[in-house]
Amino acid sequence: MRRRSLLMLPALLLAFPALPAPDVPTEAPGRVARLRLGSAGPAPQATLDGRRLMVRRERSEWVALAGIPLSAKAGTKLKVDVLYGNGQREVHPVAVIAKKYATQHLTVAPDQAELPPEQVALYQRQREHLAQVLRTFSEAGPANLGLLQPVEGRRSGTFGLRRVINGNARSPHNGMDIAAPIGTPVAAAIAGRVIDAGDYLFLGNTLILDHGQGLLTLYAHLNAIHAAPGESVAAGATIGEVGMTGRVTGPHLHFSVYLNAVAVDPAIFLSRRGP
Repeated sequence: MRRRSLLMLPALLLAFPALPAPDVPTEAPGRVARLRLGSAGPAPQATLDGRRLMVRRERSEWVALAGIPLSAKAGTKLKVDVLYGNGQREVHPVAVIAKKYATQHLTVAPDQAELPPEQVALYQRQREHLAQVLRTFSEAGPANLGLLQPVEGRRSGTFGLRRVINGNARSPHNGMDIAAPIGTPVAAAIAGRVIDAGDYLFLGNTLILDHGQGLLTLYAHLNAIHAAPGESVAAGATIGEVGMTGRVTGPHLHFSVYLNAVAVDPAIFLSRRGP
């Protein structure tokens, strides 16, 4: 498999500086909360809404990373359950704070805004399958969380953008769009294993990589896929080509990052716009 040379980006310690933790950590929807769990014993296990969280060693202490859902309401507190190696259990709250994302109003033809009735059942099956894939959790975690930008190009669509189509509010954008010509090589943002590859009604040709400890990356609207389920790929390896499959208006890569099955802003892990 052909590889492309891209700049590595800062590791987690740069993305999440180790600052004194407040009594109750705060974070906004679409962001990543850090919970300091102490330094003693083996790695604790942490869960949020029943889903395992990434737990990694930072310097001399254990830290849990929790993706905060875009649907989380400001002013609420999420509860992270922690099981320590000695059998002790604790609940760590995370206070959700407000974050304003842009809103885009669009008017399109009705047949572009809604699925035809004959495709609704297929869409529901694909949605359930994708939700199951995104719950993948592998024990072995990545060496660092610095990601490569998977394709050269302009970031044309921002994470969290709320679209209102023909007056109806839609789910916020759960990834980053990068505009590039059809056929432009798409690289793996970090080393991982292919856990899903297929054609989805909205996402088109899509590839999902598992990087361990609940960290997944998704690459959508591909013109071609160059990696198969079960295959391990290196950071920077070519895994596909930019396309405009699925429901799109122009060629681009839709790139999503997931933690504990929650879409988080890819820009958290990227420090540059290009390679």
